[in-house]
Amino acid sequence: MAMDWAEIRFLIDRGSGLLQRGLVSLRTRGARATWERVARQLRPVPPTQRPTLYLPAAAQFAPFSVPAAAAPRASIVIPVYNHFAHTLQCLRALAEHPPQAAIEIIVVDDGSSDETTASLPLVEGVRYHRRSENGGFISACNDGASLARGEYLVFLNNDTVPQPGWLDALLGTFESYPDAGLVGAQLVYPDGRLQEAGGIVFADGSGWNYGRFDSPDDPRYSFVRAADYCSGAAIALRRELFLSLGGFDRRYAPAYYEDTDLAFAVRASGRSVLYQPAARVVHDEGTTSGTDINQGPKAYQERNRSIFAEKWAKDLARQPPPGPADSAVLRGNCHPCVLIVDALTPQPDRDSGSLRLLNLMRLLRDEGAHVVFMPANRTHSGSDTKTLQDLGVETWYAPFAARAPAWLKRHGERFDAVLVCRHYVLREFLPLLRRHAPRARVVFDTVDLHYLREKRGAELAGDTALMRAAERTRRLELDLIARADATLVVSEVERSLLATDAPGASVDVLSNLHRVSGRGQSFEARADLVFVGGFRHPPNVDAVVWFVREVFPRVRTQLPHARFHCIGSDPPPSVTALASQPGVIVHGHVPDIDPYMDGGRIAVAPLRYGAGVKGKVNLSMAHGQPVVATPCAVEGMHLVHGRDVLVADDPQSFADAVVRAYTDETLWNTLAEHGLRNVEQHFSLDAGREVVRRVLLRRD
Repeated sequence: MAMDWAEIRFLIDRGSGLLQRGLVSLRTRGARATWERVARQLRPVPPTQRPTLYLPAAAQFAPFSVPAAAAPRASIVIPVYNHFAHTLQCLRALAEHPPQAAIEIIVVDDGSSDETTASLPLVEGVRYHRRSENGGFISACNDGASLARGEYLVFLNNDTVPQPGWLDALLGTFESYPDAGLVGAQLVYPDGRLQEAGGIVFADGSGWNYGRFDSPDDPRYSFVRAADYCSGAAIALRRELFLSLGGFDRRYAPAYYEDTDLAFAVRASGRSVLYQPAARVVHDEGTTSGTDINQGPKAYQERNRSIFAEKWAKDLARQPPPGPADSAVLRGNCHPCVLIVDALTPQPDRDSGSLRLLNLMRLLRDEGAHVVFMPANRTHSGSDTKTLQDLGVETWYAPFAARAPAWLKRHGERFDAVLVCRHYVLREFLPLLRRHAPRARVVFDTVDLHYLREKRGAELAGDTALMRAAERTRRLELDLIARADATLVVSEVERSLLATDAPGASVDVLSNLHRVSGRGQSFEARADLVFVGGFRHPPNVDAVVWFVREVFPRVRTQLPHARFHCIGSDPPPSVTALASQPGVIVHGHVPDIDPYMDGGRIAVAPLRYGAGVKGKVNLSMAHGQPVVATPCAVEGMHLVHGRDVLVADDPQSFADAVVRAYTDETLWNTLAEHGLRNVEQHFSLDAGREVVRRVLLRRD
């Protein structure tokens, strides 16, 4: 099919625009950075690395409705000037996938001459405002902001297609990051390639869309992170803040650099600018402004760069010089860079070790560190991986992460410290780290001393083969402790053991880390007994079987209506069979255990062997839930029998302790109050802060 003149003209304009931008880039950034940008644009992204995008079906206009709340939480401001087909597609996307948040949609018509004027008033729910004359993007946005009623302003270009969940992800960022001032979306091209993962500003005032033309799912662009600016095609900030800053600066009128200027003003006010990859928006870049920097609105870009550079000269002096984008991001990241490696991605709702590691990453982020996580299996673990990315952790996985030797060869130089969890993981990684991360301090996180746990299990079972295996583990762990720069254990008991077994090693205690939830419900409002623990951990299987067979029947003779809730992933047949016993409920994995922590009257920790500090005990105490435990379960936890916890080690005394704590309200309140204090003092994030600063961040 022959092309018409309009199509030919488009190709000419596109080609000349790209040529002009390339020449400007050569002059301002140099050959290397320019070639990097050209190579990225030409390099294909495999279809398997492009997301499946939602695009509304093309159809002729007919009246429809969009979400409209009388008391909106967010006001979406969409400036338009002609291009009604794009505006229609954007509004249809908002109508077909409405956000959970209450919204209003304000469309500011900047003097359109197409069907915009006649059609938009027919879209029910849209607050349509037509300006008396064309004033440009900045004037249209500021007008829309003056009409808004929501707590948050969301500026959205009309040539966008917001993807399902985009707005709730943007707004949720303000809840997760209290210092957030402005949050920008992940912008993607209609073909699925990445357009922007936040922007970079160089010392000369020029900018670049980080990640342009790469895969949107690349780990470098898939976590919440600070950005120099976020393109105004899809950004959110509090209305009060926007108005207090004077809105978009009119000296950049009609458009260009107003979003970059706003981001610098937000930071100057003491707030952060964040990029949120979970807020994905398709953007047909260039629809409204073109691509040729010599004509049309795009021509204002170079003029406004000079205005911006003059206004923010002092701040730009701290920005990196023009150069390759990845290098600029790394140079701009002056924080300590900490790599964490574990066998699997943490599953904090399934085991206490995962919760400890997640909270350790949270603590490192609080301390200003940039955290990188690599699971040894290089697997994307769905919601668990996303949890880390939402926390601001750069989380790697295949196919983007090569095998450990190649990945560390590429990335090792940037790490100041590396924390490796579990002896069998460190055994594989230590030679690679010494070679490819020579300046990094290697810290061995034992999680718990495996050889101690294995030895105790072998003694309980009376199994000589297991005892030999425990000795092999002991030799391996002690060898790695000797070769690491520092070692972390979870209790003073284990540190005392290593003082004998590894007297020359540098060993520190970093115990379980918990956020204190509070007292939960009152004594009268609570009922039943609770156990929480993953059943891939053999001590938990032994504990529950012993409790149900030997202890719980004795409890039921005095508390016939009490039930035992057994919660934990991967229960084996020996555990699931316990559900046949009266009053026993085997739940398996429960995604949200807070109702059981806040509503169960007593937690039990009937462990007969193990090592380390028991997260199940900390977790219950952090919710104000008293605990009855064996001596093994409270080892090294600074707990006093009768004040913080009840301790018993045989079936009858354990049952008596459960009944006593269950029926004595005064005792129950004493245990609940002191348990909370214990967690705050020994197992909160603040309790672990000094060790993290000294061992991982090398701060005295």
